[in-house]
Amino acid sequence: MSALALVTGATSGIGRAFADRLASDGYDLIAVGRNTARLDELVAAHPDVTVRPLAADLSTPEGIDAVAAAAADAPVDLLVNNAGVAHYMPLADLPAEKATELVNVKILAPTLLTRAVLPGMLERSAGTIINVGGMIAFSGPAPSSVMPRRAVYGGALAHLLAFSQLLAAELEGTGVRVQALLPGVVATEFHTRQGMDLSAVPRMSAEDVVTASLRGLELGETVTAPGVEDASLLDAVFAADLAAFGGQSPQLATRYNG
Repeated sequence: MSALALVTGATSGIGRAFADRLASDGYDLIAVGRNTARLDELVAAHPDVTVRPLAADLSTPEGIDAVAAAAADAPVDLLVNNAGVAHYMPLADLPAEKATELVNVKILAPTLLTRAVLPGMLERSAGTIINVGGMIAFSGPAPSSVMPRRAVYGGALAHLLAFSQLLAAELEGTGVRVQALLPGVVATEFHTRQGMDLSAVPRMSAEDVVTASLRGLELGETVTAPGVEDASLLDAVFAADLAAFGGQSPQLATRYNG
């Protein structure tokens, strides 16, 4: 029996690159997307494996429930939580419905889809979960001069990073692997959907992002940053996180006295 991968946002960008690579490696696919024509094209592009198209909108509770049900009913070996939405603006300008969609797609959907596949993975003592975020997860300390503003978007990606790290620790020794995949600027449709022209900006290909992800799994990485050459930079960030966490005390810090 072929291994089975479920890929969200499978019809374009990083998701399509994952779908193509995994299909070429012999995986059967559950391909999730909103564009039925593109889903049909993906099916036609890979006649040598079984590609099950699943049209669903992960910005809605109904869409999340439909995909979670499919994930729970199938022996998913690899889950790629890739779907995204291009709601990239200051909070004061972000309509409430778009904020809800963003949280649904980048926080709620990965959480509930991961929860859906975990029982089967734990029973089989094998499985992989890839949560696609971005380097913006590290941008919280950036000064106000940094544009564009993106509090909800950046906060959602930071959630994916911490979620992946903590989940990896929870699952240590179970045979289930977790990866936070954090690309930088990638040559996809994401920015054009926001009306942003980044044609003059150097961008990584979606195919290279997938290559980094799969190699990162081989290297045992929980956090894979495809464009960061010096991995010690990531180690320093995480060491500082743990130092701050461990540096707390039940006593009020002296700077708050007086």
